[in-house]
Amino acid sequence: MSEDARVGEVRRMIYDYVRSPSLRHIRDGYALNKLAIDIVRSIDRGNSIWRKWDGQREFLLKSCLRCWIPLPALLEALNELPGPKLTKTDVEQRLRQMEEDQSEYARDRQRDFCMEIYEREKAEGTELIAIASLIREQLEQLEEREREEQMEAYRKRQEQDRVAREHRLLSGADIGWTQIAGSTAWYCRVNARTFRLVPTANKRWSLSRVKTVDDAEKADILGTYSGRSDATKAVKQMAYQPEPRW
Repeated sequence: MSEDARVGEVRRMIYDYVRSPSLRHIRDGYALNKLAIDIVRSIDRGNSIWRKWDGQREFLLKSCLRCWIPLPALLEALNELPGPKLTKTDVEQRLRQMEEDQSEYARDRQRDFCMEIYEREKAEGTELIAIASLIREQLEQLEEREREEQMEAYRKRQEQDRVAREHRLLSGADIGWTQIAGSTAWYCRVNARTFRLVPTANKRWSLSRVKTVDDAEKADILGTYSGRSDATKAVKQMAYQPEPRW
């Protein structure tokens, strides 16, 4: 790749980066580091030992990462671009090297999803770069849906666990810190004694002793702590001291 071509590629990468509407993203250390790595790799391609690969071929191959594009179709599209003829081995090994460099690997569980899009768009006559772009776009949406489903499943498991712990607390069993639905307070029972922990305005925690979770107004204040861990240590001692007078 000529010097002008490398400069143009770096200019394009920086332009794409600063198009982000989020200043937070632009200033993000991880994103900046990734941009720097991409720029260095782009410049290094000018002296690459991969002699058959110019900017166009590199761009097309990079666009096809993770997309499960069939190798014969990819080879044909790459050989339609200017440059020496590529072999199947050329493409396979350059693709593997690029996957390692970019840490973008085709996932087996996404193969059928990608192939369905590829076959449908190929039948319509869509060119390969457009198919790859569509697949990557659809993959992002798929993975976002999967993340949301995983988070929802996690929230449901958390709520189920909270409800089970609440029932255990209300049944009179000893249990660690547990929240009651709709309350900011935390309750625990140790040695058949119930303790209540409430966040204060100054970001501390007020610890009290109660007979039941409904005894908020009758709470026996025991102390204020900087965190729940400190309150837990105090409870472990208080729970086995002689019963105070009520």
